[in-house]
Amino acid sequence: MSKLDEQKTTVNRWKLPARYTAQVFAFYMAAIMALLMSAVIVAANTGIGAGFLSRVSHAYQLAMPAAFLCILFVRPIVMKLVTITIHK
Repeated sequence: MSKLDEQKTTVNRWKLPARYTAQVFAFYMAAIMALLMSAVIVAANTGIGAGFLSRVSHAYQLAMPAAFLCILFVRPIVMKLVTITIHK
């Protein structure tokens, strides 16, 4: 087995089956959006100064799980709305 084949095998071991696409999408979307929104809201409420990253981190700890669950529940509704809105 060549080095390239070994690398592909190693990468494929870490990949999830396609049936988890919705959950993986929700996780990444929640992680990114919760971080961005936590930073914006903390900056708007308390400013960007000493302790900003700490405050963002604390807000993110609450926001991330909430965002993940919301995306899991809202995604089917959004997909339906997109189907209704877009011409095929």
